[in-house]
Amino acid sequence: MVTPEPAAPRVIVALDFSDAESALSLATRLDPRRCAVKIGKELIVAAGPQVVREIVGRGFRLFLDLKFHDIPNTVAGACAAAARLGVWMLDVHAAGGRAMLIAAREAVAATAAAEGFPRPLLVAVTVLTSLDAKALAETGVTDTPARQALRLARLARDCGLDGVVCSAQEAPELRAALGESFALVTPGIRPAGAEAADQARVVTPADAIARGADYLVIGRPITGAPDPLAALAAIDASLGAPR
Repeated sequence: MVTPEPAAPRVIVALDFSDAESALSLATRLDPRRCAVKIGKELIVAAGPQVVREIVGRGFRLFLDLKFHDIPNTVAGACAAAARLGVWMLDVHAAGGRAMLIAAREAVAATAAAEGFPRPLLVAVTVLTSLDAKALAETGVTDTPARQALRLARLARDCGLDGVVCSAQEAPELRAALGESFALVTPGIRPAGAEAADQARVVTPADAIARGADYLVIGRPITGAPDPLAALAAIDASLGAPR
């Protein structure tokens, strides 16, 4: 399993808000030593890249979750622009293919070197956690989600990426096949008793770590809780995380 960088928290809080004010309000209440944060498409479209700069400027490790998937040149340009924002991690779709993945990796590395800052982690999305076998078959993929995730994860590793975004249900097989140094970022994490909502393949935080996950993306169980900080503390406690 990947050893997270010094002081890098395992929990990534998904700031899935529709406006910058809400995201920044919650970020003000969070401690960058205790969690990383994720920003996705809705907030970027609504608020633009300035919200990323503001949160990075507050000391947070930021996962920019835009799942780039396009022709290689376009994805390379997007990844370079993302790297210039100072993000800690960004992602692309593994289904974009070998040429796209290599172009993304090279763009991130070149941009970080040119700007003189650490290279962001580049991870590839395998199979969305909202997809079960039936939904995947409707897209023309007849393999199970687990087999498709492994196929795409191997491609990402072969292209030099740092890891993948995958369901924690697939993590044990991916860990065994891809080794200890390949990062597994797992969304679809729900504390015991929480609703699954639109996620089809979910596990608890402690279970995800036991299955081999390195980082846990957790949104609504924290951001939608009456007391988000207490919810984060409870998740940390379930992981035995040092305070």
